[in-house]
Amino acid sequence: MTYKEPSFTVGVEEEYLLVDRETRDLVTDMPESMIEDCEHAMEARGQVSPEFLRAQIEVGTKVCSSIAEVREELGRMRDCVIKVAERHGCAPIAASTHPFARWLDQRHTDKERYDSLGRELQATARRLLICGMHVHVGIEDEETRIDLMSQFAYFLPHLLALSCSSPFWEGENTGLKSFRLTVFDALPRTGMPETFASWAEYERHIEVMVEAGLIEDGTKIWWDVRPSARYPTLETRVMDVCTRIDDAVCIAAINVCLLRMLFRLRRSNQRWRTYARMLLMENRWRAMRYSFDEGLVDLGRGAIVPHAENLGELIELIREDAEALGCTAEVEHAWKILERGTSAHRQVATYERALAAGAAQKEALMAVVDMLIEETRV
Repeated sequence: MTYKEPSFTVGVEEEYLLVDRETRDLVTDMPESMIEDCEHAMEARGQVSPEFLRAQIEVGTKVCSSIAEVREELGRMRDCVIKVAERHGCAPIAASTHPFARWLDQRHTDKERYDSLGRELQATARRLLICGMHVHVGIEDEETRIDLMSQFAYFLPHLLALSCSSPFWEGENTGLKSFRLTVFDALPRTGMPETFASWAEYERHIEVMVEAGLIEDGTKIWWDVRPSARYPTLETRVMDVCTRIDDAVCIAAINVCLLRMLFRLRRSNQRWRTYARMLLMENRWRAMRYSFDEGLVDLGRGAIVPHAENLGELIELIREDAEALGCTAEVEHAWKILERGTSAHRQVATYERALAAGAAQKEALMAVVDMLIEETRV
């Protein structure tokens, strides 16, 4: 059988939290003209939007044909949001949780979609004081898309481990590197994706839920990776938002290279072995808890493997794809993430240094916010 090669275009969405420069707490309301001002600065409509909570703002790149274009787009959009926010006395932080903000103090955006979510999900929705990074990869053929999704699930914990940026929740060092997913997992239809034998089987399951009145469409499926309901893409959603733009670009590059590698297997009538959801969820938990500090389980060997070894094998696995897509340097930036730590590692280190220097807890948490503001700007 001849398989048409996907375009492997890439689009990235990032969600930021807006903080008051004086208090370092979240703004109560996004400044009224913020979205309009950002659109004017970007000279583009539809690339910046409000999110569920009023202290959140989301940006999305255009469809990019290369990882270099992704970097350019993300840099341009971050720069615009930062400059507009400064004019309003606030600043964006690219982190999946705020170090000390309380979810009970937040208000959701006045929009029908968000009103509906609030009514349906109640406190589980009101607690969503979290941000994420989503990567869309263009895979036009529906059968290819659904086949690669089930195989790609194996690598989701590896991507999460490199992106962790949510160690704090309401002023507490949670001990987890990605506390965000413990909040998000309270929602229905989250976590690892289901496995489907065909696109038609996937559609049948969606139709059952729609006809039963449970969901309006596939946009209410919030798995860690899902077929986008709006675009011919596979959308990876497991990652925390990366504070440093280089880390975000690295993860987008690894994402698209992994999918290209899986397509190469498919074209050769081979495939990545699929594993039971319980085993994948165990690695997902280890990534949430430790990031890469304690390694992940190599399910083929049945043993925990140090993350440096895991990463080395992964990079070799996709080297051909990184070269073909022109993003070898961006993929190998993952070694830099291991060397200096994720945002979560740096947040905790900043907090502990401030405490050791005699700061009160609130002062130490504010120091973390200052670090996030500066790193988001880099």
